[in-house]
Amino acid sequence: MEIKVTVKQLGKKYPVLSEQKLDILYNDPQISLKNLLKLIVQQQVEAFNAQSFEMEDKDYLKNPSENYLNILTDTGKAGFGSIYNEKKADLQKAQDNAVLAFEDGMFAVFYNDEQLENLSGMIDLSLHHTFTFIRLTFLAGSYW
Repeated sequence: MEIKVTVKQLGKKYPVLSEQKLDILYNDPQISLKNLLKLIVQQQVEAFNAQSFEMEDKDYLKNPSENYLNILTDTGKAGFGSIYNEKKADLQKAQDNAVLAFEDGMFAVFYNDEQLENLSGMIDLSLHHTFTFIRLTFLAGSYW
């Protein structure tokens, strides 16, 4: 089944990633949020593990072009497309981490502007609304 996903970060005017379509291995129109998170993580882990780990794919120059540098500074993350850790991602660990991160309030999930707060709550995928994932950032500071 194909779903639409947007990832945003609070405090940013534009999404970090634009709307993407993901194919998940699920055909029933009703799904729990926990199961949906696991299926999205499964799709992302499979895509990551399918990437090439050839030594010639690495960027030894680490020198971005001028127009690419602006994109890197806007997103706050410098990545040059190279994979430095050649280990494959562990699907079970990744799924457990995603569920735990949701329970700990590290990110929020919205479906058609409605926040999903319960992992066991059912979602109607037949409506074909966009899922929005918002990464939450904790503020650090003191009264001193």
